[in-house]
Amino acid sequence: MVRRIVNLISFFNLAIFLSCASFSVLAAPISQDSPGEARDYFGKFSRPSKQPSSPIGGYSFGCLAGGQVLPESGPTWQAMRLSRNRNWGHPVLLDYLVKLSEKAAELRGWKGLYIGDLAQPRGGQMVSGHASHQTGLDVDIWMLPASNLNLTRTERENISSISLRKSRGAYVNDSWTKEHHKLLRSAASDPRVERIFVFPGAKVKMCKDEKGNRDWLRKIRPWYGHHYHFHVRLKCPNDATECENQHPPPLGDGCSEAEKWVKNILNPPKRDPNAPKPKPKPPLTLKRIPEQCIAVLNAPDVNSN
Repeated sequence: MVRRIVNLISFFNLAIFLSCASFSVLAAPISQDSPGEARDYFGKFSRPSKQPSSPIGGYSFGCLAGGQVLPESGPTWQAMRLSRNRNWGHPVLLDYLVKLSEKAAELRGWKGLYIGDLAQPRGGQMVSGHASHQTGLDVDIWMLPASNLNLTRTERENISSISLRKSRGAYVNDSWTKEHHKLLRSAASDPRVERIFVFPGAKVKMCKDEKGNRDWLRKIRPWYGHHYHFHVRLKCPNDATECENQHPPPLGDGCSEAEKWVKNILNPPKRDPNAPKPKPKPPLTLKRIPEQCIAVLNAPDVNSN
């Protein structure tokens, strides 16, 4: 089954290579001195670069050479919000999603996965919605059980996921099930995973309920939001020499840290009125991303000769 699906993905990407419309070539080459933010450039491309697939730079300041597309639908998944054109990633991420979706299909009430944003065709900073998802190694997976894998494009634009949080994320609500626990355990148990972001109450719930091996809990990281979906981040592939890994999570299962998050949600610490206001993050200009990403921006698309 896996080999057949991988062949499907390869065929799908070959079809794009042979038949997709070319992106209009910009009048002048892009350089690190070009004005504006990285989002102004990466968001304009509708097709990947004609290069070997490679993640470049860091998750929040990088790009994706030779992006591969996750087909809109497969035996055990559907890509959502197709109008965004964010179902592109590195081949390792696509393989991960195929395998995880097959495991999801074994869960009660699930036929597979609804898959949210991966990356843009050439990765890079998005116009809206994410700081990361720039190298083709990040993906959002919906909390809504995929009970219907025949959704139309229009339905995929209009359907919403479900929130699993209660009390601003301190606890899970009644929509949380044992199947969510099993899915996140499977998602984190793959050795290619760097970390998974989910709201604090979910992490604490899984810490309390897990009775077996707890090693995978280390990768489950509490973070703001992430109650309609969970965010999977893969490690840089071994042969991706221009990819920059995030520091690994601290040793241990991280459960006490998640409990501190919950405590701060329920009893927010008082802010020091004399504390200086946090400085806004500087814009992500082309000077702040790897030089190799400029080559990705200037590369022909996959339909070019």
